[in-house]
Amino acid sequence: MNSTRALRANTFVYALTALFFANALTGFAGTFAQSPPREVASTVGKSSVIRVAPRAPVFDQATRQRELAGRRARVAQAVGAKGVLILLSGEPRAYANEVYYPYRQENNLYYLTNLKQEGATLVLTPGNDALPEILFLPRRRPFKEAWDGHMYSAEEAGDISGIKEIWEASEFQPFARALRNREPYRPKPENILLSASSRRVEPAGPASSGFKKLFGAASAGEARLYMLMGQREQRFAAEWASTNPANDTQSRLTAPSTTPPASQSPSGGPTPSVRTGPTPSGYTVENSSSIFAELRQRKSPMEIVLIQHAIDITAEAIERSWVAAAEANWEYEINAVVLYIFKLRNADHWGFPPIVGCGPNATTLHYEASQGPVKPGDLFLMDIGAEYEHYSADVTRTFPVNGKFTLAQAEIYQIVYDAQEAGAKAARPGKFISDVDRAATEVIKDGLMKLGLITDRGSNQYRVWFNHGTSHWLGMNVHDVGSSPKLEPGMVFTNEPGIYIRSDALDHKPAGWVAADWEKFKAAVRPAFERHKNTGVRIEDDMLVTPTGVEWMTKALPRKISDIEDFIARARSEAR
Repeated sequence: MNSTRALRANTFVYALTALFFANALTGFAGTFAQSPPREVASTVGKSSVIRVAPRAPVFDQATRQRELAGRRARVAQAVGAKGVLILLSGEPRAYANEVYYPYRQENNLYYLTNLKQEGATLVLTPGNDALPEILFLPRRRPFKEAWDGHMYSAEEAGDISGIKEIWEASEFQPFARALRNREPYRPKPENILLSASSRRVEPAGPASSGFKKLFGAASAGEARLYMLMGQREQRFAAEWASTNPANDTQSRLTAPSTTPPASQSPSGGPTPSVRTGPTPSGYTVENSSSIFAELRQRKSPMEIVLIQHAIDITAEAIERSWVAAAEANWEYEINAVVLYIFKLRNADHWGFPPIVGCGPNATTLHYEASQGPVKPGDLFLMDIGAEYEHYSADVTRTFPVNGKFTLAQAEIYQIVYDAQEAGAKAARPGKFISDVDRAATEVIKDGLMKLGLITDRGSNQYRVWFNHGTSHWLGMNVHDVGSSPKLEPGMVFTNEPGIYIRSDALDHKPAGWVAADWEKFKAAVRPAFERHKNTGVRIEDDMLVTPTGVEWMTKALPRKISDIEDFIARARSEAR
């Protein structure tokens, strides 16, 4: 997929795909293993050809807690003893009136806690040895649970996250006010839901409290408040920044809202960087997104396992779609197969709306309508990605509906295949992600020249047919965060060249072209254009950077022309 997309509701899919597994990361058994067998009612037939996604990975509690503690420790190191990080949970997003999208936790809070419940707030104060981290959590409410389902107990949240200090959510506002005013704070005893410490923040002056380093820095105008800069965070930071502790006699901080702001990003991700100078409270407000971009760009072994599982689910959905396309009349039938397999394998959701386009619709980069006909003889492009435990796959395959590429289709496909191979060979530690794009683009240019679709490989003519980049980072977002363009082991990125011969491509002069040059170009490429128009080909694989090069995380999914044709023939024959 070539750009971040907003989440969209698909109530039809949920009615169609009402089969659920139990959550794959509950009941941990072993440091890493396959989940135990589960019996699932399914209309998906057994196959010796289709590769069924392996059972979901599970991690024991100690392993998960060590992983999360390590992440929080690295964030705390970046924040420093003179800083505090406040991280708010994601908010529910309204679909229509009183109907909401399925809840999805804010990525960075999930990255540090693995908690999926709304209303939580995480505070890291690295300079306080007694209370370096506090989780504020809503108390369980039987009435709410009767309507919306189970809420975490403090013990459950502690077991999942490994955080040992958990206070009731109502304590956050007065606690934050005390931090801003450089005052120690003691929560109400009944609101301490979980604590492994016998020490409390003393009701004495700042010098004797665990916040001595932070308050001392604030007094000198050297403290830092780190937050993501969504709308709620900006409001919070503005109130924090506008208040002088010497004049603050009552709380003016607004507690985190549970009302969904209409314009906030559906992903809950940060907005562009925001930074203030020292405020009257002595804190400089910093955008914490750069900290998370640095840490999340390099995946841990646990993260790689989760991404691989999302990829495996996605690959099965593609293979089953190859079989289903033989009998399909409409694109939405294939879309339904994809979403059914995602839910059947207990994916959280899709990482982006599926792109499922046949014939001319395959030439539209982000075609989401799925309303076109499926015709034998056409190429069918599928760009899909399951999301599992907040990690997304992003895989594209283009295949012939009738199982056999025509010569004209194969010519375009082979160029894209060769470009992708060149991009992968250019990828290794020390190289830049732009090197992948450059290597793939050179092959695309050569191929287009040979077919007569461009006349000058030294110009940007190729952009008429290849109008997007080759790669992006992959992880908790389909277009994941990253602070470095240089490849390092543990990074995951996509490799996705493509060629798109839209039927109206020559009807509109691109920006920057001289009219006479455009007319000359059109006349020269017209014969090749007529041969290949309405052909869209993209091949996308997910790559893990290793110490020596890259690993194709999608290597089990057929990609060569001959392999795709052979797979389709065998799988459809078995299905008959």
